[in-house]
Amino acid sequence: MAAATTAQQVADAVRPGVESTGLFLEDVKVAPAGAKTVVRIVVDLSEDETGSVGLDQVAEVARVISDVLDERQTMRGAYTLEVTSPGTSRPLTELRHFKRARTRLVEVHLVDGSSFTARLTALDGTDLVFEDGERRVPLVDVRSGQVEVELRRAEKLDESSFTDFEGSDSSDQTDGEV
Repeated sequence: MAAATTAQQVADAVRPGVESTGLFLEDVKVAPAGAKTVVRIVVDLSEDETGSVGLDQVAEVARVISDVLDERQTMRGAYTLEVTSPGTSRPLTELRHFKRARTRLVEVHLVDGSSFTARLTALDGTDLVFEDGERRVPLVDVRSGQVEVELRRAEKLDESSFTDFEGSDSSDQTDGEV
């Protein structure tokens, strides 16, 4: 049996810590960068959640990961730790990726070469269910997908739902001029 790669050793070491913060360990990459090594770890929410990983969550899990790597001395020598979330550019290739993309507009590429863009509303077993519930696509028929960034959705927000942070005075607005 071949020895585990450094990336696999890191993944095995940090997975329990990542899971203890309520996140999912998506990927680990380890690469040399001059005299140091870069350890890039991608974390995500569980497949049953929608939304995105928050900055506070990334900071918390980064501290946990750093402590584990230092404690176990998994990395030899100097290293730089990068902890991130997949973001919208991640290709959707696994069932869990599509589960995470529920409620989002998704471009879907099918194995037959065709493609379409529609809002993914649910999963029924391994079938993807889109918008009106009439379009259902078995995951085995999907080559990949991609979340489409929707700028117009943000335009629909009601300004009254925003609150100023404590201590701010909305009468001091300068419209960018100082």
